[in-house]
Amino acid sequence: MEALYQYLNTISPIRSETWHKVRLLFTETTLKKGEYFIKEGHYANRIGFLSTGVVRAFYRNVDGVEYNKHFFTPQNLLGGYSSLVTKTQNKINLQALTHCELLTAQYQDLENLFDYHQDFERFGRKLAELFFAHKEQREVDIVMLDADKRYLIFQEQLPMLEQLIPQYHIASYLGITPTQLSRIRRKFAKK
Repeated sequence: MEALYQYLNTISPIRSETWHKVRLLFTETTLKKGEYFIKEGHYANRIGFLSTGVVRAFYRNVDGVEYNKHFFTPQNLLGGYSSLVTKTQNKINLQALTHCELLTAQYQDLENLFDYHQDFERFGRKLAELFFAHKEQREVDIVMLDADKRYLIFQEQLPMLEQLIPQYHIASYLGITPTQLSRIRRKFAKK
């Protein structure tokens, strides 16, 4: 729980009385490798704070081809945010790529705290702003940068993942084929 408290405070300071109410809403849970936190077509109702492990967020097109959108690593919140906010069916899948330990809470319970705790509402707003900024930067990178530069950014931002997850997941995240990723990796290994 201490890691969650520190995470909240790095986004926006949380008063101790607010933290006492927030922490009571979270419970420990695990996901086995391959299990889903949420699937497309379902309605999201909870969020999670990832303590250990790696979770991928991905879309699947009508032909069954998967596109990795994001990787969640420890000390981050995860959930079907669009579904939570709009109360519509979720469009993405969140799947554990490794064994994961999480703290989970019902989103509605957390949302109820917004009306009574301005510091927690501020946290929610700042978190949404950070998610939006990250999403926008990712979209710009995919469109404006070549595959080599996207790979270097991936290595810089998520250096531990190359040893933890299959290369085809990384290739999908970068918007390239596994063969292209192999070529890029060989090129940088020679330098």
